[in-house]
Amino acid sequence: MTPLVTAAVLLAAVTHAGWNAIAHRITDKLVGFTLIAGGGVLIGLGIIPFAAVPAAGAWPYLLLSAVIHIAYYALLMTSFRLGDFGQAYPLARGSAPLVVTLLAAVFAHEVPDAWAAAGIALSCAGLTGVALWGLRGRRPDWAAIGAALATGLTIAAYTVVDGLGVRASGSPLGYIGWLMAVQGTVVPAYAVRRWGRQTVALLRPFAGLGLLGAALSVAAYGLVLWAQTRAALAPIAALRESSIIVGAAIGAVFFKERFGGARIAAAGLLVVGIGLMLRAS
Repeated sequence: MTPLVTAAVLLAAVTHAGWNAIAHRITDKLVGFTLIAGGGVLIGLGIIPFAAVPAAGAWPYLLLSAVIHIAYYALLMTSFRLGDFGQAYPLARGSAPLVVTLLAAVFAHEVPDAWAAAGIALSCAGLTGVALWGLRGRRPDWAAIGAALATGLTIAAYTVVDGLGVRASGSPLGYIGWLMAVQGTVVPAYAVRRWGRQTVALLRPFAGLGLLGAALSVAAYGLVLWAQTRAALAPIAALRESSIIVGAAIGAVFFKERFGGARIAAAGLLVVGIGLMLRAS
């Protein structure tokens, strides 16, 4: 976790929170995700001619990741439909880093040292605090919570799969290009089949916003994939989820959701955790 890798992942966190906010802003979730996924396909196809083809050993990971990402999109759409942005986003993102830590230890043989483990634990505590703040003073909506937690499991799964895949690819840029081109076709195809001739009319009012979300999405994940070739998976996963703090701020500014002292304290824990992870490097 060098300063350059840390900066890249923090930038990824900001862009990730941005595209998720755009996806939440578009009322019809299928419209939003069709534009974001379809835009990702176009960007991926634009990258492919200028990047090396991923090595053969990376393709099983890439294809498995594409399947997991499809499940992720479906669950994230459900989470945003059922819950508030300030609740669904922190739960989905905050539940992933600890699972990534366990999966990385098993499949990538990356066991964090004491400093890194402490940093991951503190960061997760901060992220959990933000998530719990989103549930304050209300009766839990278990359907929304379940969808958000299931989304978190898919995030953990594709994080580890892509971490292994991009390392085997020999071409992080080629890997992200092909991944976007493959995974992004399913949601638009489903939308066209569902809407038929109405597709263009439904998408046109949100085209600019959705394509901006696509660009932010590709940039966010491209930065993370590059970082995964430079550092261990678990600290990157924990650091990336600082997007939750950004998401909470977006929720407060644009969706009129309270930020509050608890989220400030949670952000403080996250900063301390990041410092410990940097010390571990």
